[in-house]
Amino acid sequence: MEIIYSSLLGFFLLLVIYLFYNNKSGGNANLPPGRTGFPVIGETLEFHSGGLKGHPEKFIFDRIAKYSSYVFKTSLIGSPVVVFGGLNGHQFLFSNENKLVQVWFPPAIYKIFGIAAADSKEEVIKIRNFIQTMTKPVALKGHIGLMDTCTNWYFNTYWEKKDMVVVSPLTKHYTFSLACRLFMGLEDPNVIAKLEKPFDVVLKGLFSIPIDLPGTAFNRAIKASTIVRKELLVIIKQRKIDLDEGRASPTQDLLSRMLLTSDENGNFMPEVEIAKMIYNTITPAQDGVISVCSSIVKYLAELPEVYQRVHQEQLEIARSKEPGELLNWEDIQRMKYSWNVACEVMRLAPPNQGLFKEALKDFTYNGFSIPKGWKLHWSALTTHRDPKFFPEPNKFDPSRFEGSGPAPYTYVAFGGGPRICPGKEFARTVILVFMHHLVKRFRWETIIPDEKIVYNPMANPEKGLPIRLFPHEA
Repeated sequence: MEIIYSSLLGFFLLLVIYLFYNNKSGGNANLPPGRTGFPVIGETLEFHSGGLKGHPEKFIFDRIAKYSSYVFKTSLIGSPVVVFGGLNGHQFLFSNENKLVQVWFPPAIYKIFGIAAADSKEEVIKIRNFIQTMTKPVALKGHIGLMDTCTNWYFNTYWEKKDMVVVSPLTKHYTFSLACRLFMGLEDPNVIAKLEKPFDVVLKGLFSIPIDLPGTAFNRAIKASTIVRKELLVIIKQRKIDLDEGRASPTQDLLSRMLLTSDENGNFMPEVEIAKMIYNTITPAQDGVISVCSSIVKYLAELPEVYQRVHQEQLEIARSKEPGELLNWEDIQRMKYSWNVACEVMRLAPPNQGLFKEALKDFTYNGFSIPKGWKLHWSALTTHRDPKFFPEPNKFDPSRFEGSGPAPYTYVAFGGGPRICPGKEFARTVILVFMHHLVKRFRWETIIPDEKIVYNPMANPEKGLPIRLFPHEA
């Protein structure tokens, strides 16, 4: 007990000293305005608190108003951070990728995913290249039939003949199962279930404070990550056997491609590295889609006139198909209004609040000095909710995305510049196939009126979105 009390006393003395120096005047006058809060924790709790209360924009907008500046300093997830808000901030960061800034992930992500920080850039490039190979239109065209089949099975199994469902956990299961099927060819529900639970623990720990103590989200995520990688190694070893014996195709999915792709020296990736890369690919491929699908269900329940137009569009596509005929690429391109609705959902409730970058060198922005090594954060909501770019910003209006759509750097649900999400077309296709099956089968109503969308860390309805289903007559 004495050791515990001594440690606590030392921590609080450090806290008092830090706060004294952190809040006194002086220092580097060229740094952006702001404060860095508590040691290690910084302002992370305040940052997350707004998201958990359904107001993720509050943290940033309060400081923009307080400092009369769209750029300010803070401290998040153990690092000093400069927040770049608004159109100019987005444009500056996205257009200076790999010149003045580069992508950065919080320390928790490196440790959870088992990536050495020094190798992170190379690792990200590899993952992006594989994702782009799988998600180009030419590749997606070959996967739409499988997506359609899997989604039809999913609704038959988990939605049909139900009076009520809770949407968020079901969409989580849907997107994870679909990613496992498309990327690894997994069909056995028992194998998928062994992966799904630890994956969920990992997602909850990605943006946690990196304190590795028993019971913390960070500690649980590290343990879950180890379980996932062990399970993936079993799957990889079996796929190698199946490829050798002709039971699997060299081009059937991401796993086969990774196993059979060699570098310029003819060396193949070790199984451990493939497990890590598959793991790091599935996570971003499914977590954003979970959020968007859940939010779409919420907004369509609350906006019957929007639902009606989506239903009509999807019904026309369904009626154009022969019995048993699967959706194809041309059908996806016809879902124009449905995609405008999805985009408006992502404008109002972007899957995540924003991402981080790192300063590669000292530079100046808006007269402020940004030191090399400092982390930089951009937030989608600083433009998505700006009436200069989106009149009546809280109004749901899919027509904003007709024609040429919003001005560059104002709508950034998928990021922008060289770092725009490589899985954008994959996400678009999955979301539209989901919407097609959903609205052609059901109308529905929410059980909790005006349920909030909260961020933890991704956007999702606070109580999981329970809804009452009303099947359409055949």
